[in-house]
Amino acid sequence: MPFLIARLARLLRVRLPGWRLPLAVALVVFLTSWAAMALVEPAATGIAAPGTYWWYFVVTAATVGYGDVYPASAGGRVVGVYVIVGGIVTLTLLFTQLSAALQSVRGKRLRGLVELDLADHVILLGYTPGRTARIVAELCAEGRTRVVLCAWDEDVPEDPLPERLDVQFVRGDLTSEDVMARACVARARTAVVDVRDDNEALAVALAVTHANPRIHLVTALRDLGRLGTLRYVHPDVQAVQWHMPFMLTEEATDPGIAQVYTDLMTSGGHGNTYSARVPSGFPHRTFGDCQTWFGRTFGATVLALRTDGGPLVVSPGWDTPVPEGTTLYYVAAQRIDAARLRAGT
Repeated sequence: MPFLIARLARLLRVRLPGWRLPLAVALVVFLTSWAAMALVEPAATGIAAPGTYWWYFVVTAATVGYGDVYPASAGGRVVGVYVIVGGIVTLTLLFTQLSAALQSVRGKRLRGLVELDLADHVILLGYTPGRTARIVAELCAEGRTRVVLCAWDEDVPEDPLPERLDVQFVRGDLTSEDVMARACVARARTAVVDVRDDNEALAVALAVTHANPRIHLVTALRDLGRLGTLRYVHPDVQAVQWHMPFMLTEEATDPGIAQVYTDLMTSGGHGNTYSARVPSGFPHRTFGDCQTWFGRTFGATVLALRTDGGPLVVSPGWDTPVPEGTTLYYVAAQRIDAARLRAGT
């Protein structure tokens, strides 16, 4: 008999895979117990009535046992035990299947195989140990950016940042339509391409642009001379040097900031950065006074200051004192003549 029961259970698992097995067990137990209850239980109890038995079955099979409906005969109680055992078996099969389904979904998420449902998010394409974790931390620093990390199949077997609940993971060929669809590139706000070489960056940028021509695209390049070629793919792409990953996050978070940095760091740009020491007798004694005078007189903007032996202070408070010998760092179309600076008027 045990052998036959084992064979029957194995046969049922083969014939009824997935969710159908617990549903089939519940249906069989319900129908057979109802028929048995109708045979052995006195009609006066009303337990086998169609409008009552389903309630009795659910309460008893779930082992809740409210006691509002119960069998009066010995045979009815035997049927009740059968319902309890059948309910336990059904629930066991149901929870086993539910656990397996949840594990399957979790496994697919860890392996980056799940299709996401996101919009207005940032996509980071490419994975480099250590570097990518820092980029993700900066992207999520303000807590208002949702990030999808996309990595090549050969780079990582599963999610390299599983502890980051604010980061989704997609794995596959970063130039394929499948990855573009699973990462919801068509609805993304920004795509950051940080891959293994510049040729790869061009290929991935092309795939991203094909999926979403209006996306804000930021690409890390080893050779910025490739930017012209990249702009054949996406005319508004922003490129930064690969060894400056912080610029990727700056540009992704605040579009256009890379152009500002490039202009400031380029000799002959529209706004070059300079420094000057405050001479003796300089009449403007606070940062606010200096900022106003620099702006009105030279069209310049003071960015920061450093007192002798003190730290650099970027964008100091308006009332910050500016004693003699302080170094001012400013942006202007050209360097301010020392004589005019000494005059302070």
